[in-house]
Amino acid sequence: MPTNKNNAAETSSEFKKEEQMRQGNVSLILTSYDDIFSDFDPRNYSQRALSDDFLQECKRAVRDKTYSKEGFDLRLLVPKNKRDINDEIKIKIRLKNHFFKHYLEKKNEIKRLKIEGVVWFAIGIVFSLMAAFIYSLEGFAFDVLFVMLEPAGWFTMWSGLDKIFINSRDKMPDVRFDKKMHTANIMFISY
Repeated sequence: MPTNKNNAAETSSEFKKEEQMRQGNVSLILTSYDDIFSDFDPRNYSQRALSDDFLQECKRAVRDKTYSKEGFDLRLLVPKNKRDINDEIKIKIRLKNHFFKHYLEKKNEIKRLKIEGVVWFAIGIVFSLMAAFIYSLEGFAFDVLFVMLEPAGWFTMWSGLDKIFINSRDKMPDVRFDKKMHTANIMFISY
């Protein structure tokens, strides 16, 4: 009879652990800390490059989830016998720094893209105004200039708007991912 109670307690305990991992947080099982980092980088945990597989798995896990403004828990499950608190502190700092650096880079890239779009749009307006001015002038040279300036004006204006609204929007998922990961509460859990 005591065996049934032990089995029921173990099943209940496993059920609670499994439910805890599904609470809108991201849980990834690792065989060791090396799963987080590139196999080709021999540096220590505080400087090592992150593994593309780890980053893709994080993106896949985070992509469809909705989180509160406080963020979420990134739970990295590591075998109990391989855990080292000092390494975990270095890894947490490395992950936070990585995601913050990439968040700032991508945010600046979007800002630069929008500024470039505004410049292109302004150049397009100048071309169009020049074409409108040349339209009333007579002569072969003015006709050639008009034929060149009018499509150039339209092209640069639309390209500028494309950079401002479309290209910058396409980069937003990466910015949101890096921001979510930077603000995530990273914790290591034994399994």
